[in-house]
Amino acid sequence: MSGTLLLEYVVESLVSKKDQVKIEEIAGPDEVVLEVRVAQGDVGKIIGKNGSVARSLRQILLAAGMKEKKDYILEIID
Repeated sequence: MSGTLLLEYVVESLVSKKDQVKIEEIAGPDEVVLEVRVAQGDVGKIIGKNGSVARSLRQILLAAGMKEKKDYILEIID
């Protein structure tokens, strides 16, 4: 499972408005930037208290990136 699909699966399970989840993949020479957009009311669910959920999402992407030999960077757009 690619990092983008994995991130989409996890984010959709966290938010209440699944139809508004948008993940844009921007491939660079050394890394892949994943921009996540969710409904305004769901942004806090993705960031978490003190950024704990966002930190966990980045750890998941780090593990997926090691398997795929890619560096993923997560950006949460509000």
